[in-house]
Amino acid sequence: MATQTNQLSGKRIAFLATDGFEQVELTQPWEEIKSAGATVELISLESGEIQGMNHADKGDAFSVDKTLSEVKPTDYDGLVLPGGVHNPDTLRTKPAAVKFVKAFFEQSKPVAAVCHGPWLLVEADVVKGRTLTSWPSLQTDIRNAGGTWVDEEVHVDSGLVTSRKPGDLDAFCAKAIEEFSEGYHAQQAA
Repeated sequence: MATQTNQLSGKRIAFLATDGFEQVELTQPWEEIKSAGATVELISLESGEIQGMNHADKGDAFSVDKTLSEVKPTDYDGLVLPGGVHNPDTLRTKPAAVKFVKAFFEQSKPVAAVCHGPWLLVEADVVKGRTLTSWPSLQTDIRNAGGTWVDEEVHVDSGLVTSRKPGDLDAFCAKAIEEFSEGYHAQQAA
């Protein structure tokens, strides 16, 4: 359960998703990050609504705040990548989405990815030399991309927060808020 804080006051956090995202992997981080004081925006491929999923069942539709063509990574202090199978599998085939994700790493901004979300990280070629976790079926993809896969509730590697599944969301949200609060630049200086 989120508690109201001002830990992220003044921060803008992008949530990148499209149809087929695991609903709770968007809604719980959204509510907790927003409750911590951040401005949150849902970014997608097209305007309108995107379809959430509760595992294999349709969930709710969510209104897109902005499309990828309307934003720049410099507009945001951090990025959240929800999972679900269809969502990241679609996004990783879209050059604009891959470029958007990669830019957060180039700008040393914190990124939080859960479940199948790390597929976008693999496609953006940003996992080499990093340790991360994900839904277990992605471990070969992560290793093939030069990363180290671990089976942990949450793992943080230089501003990258990853978790395996919806059951890990409490730990995922706490670490994401911590990383967004501190910012990767602060870690670099430490």
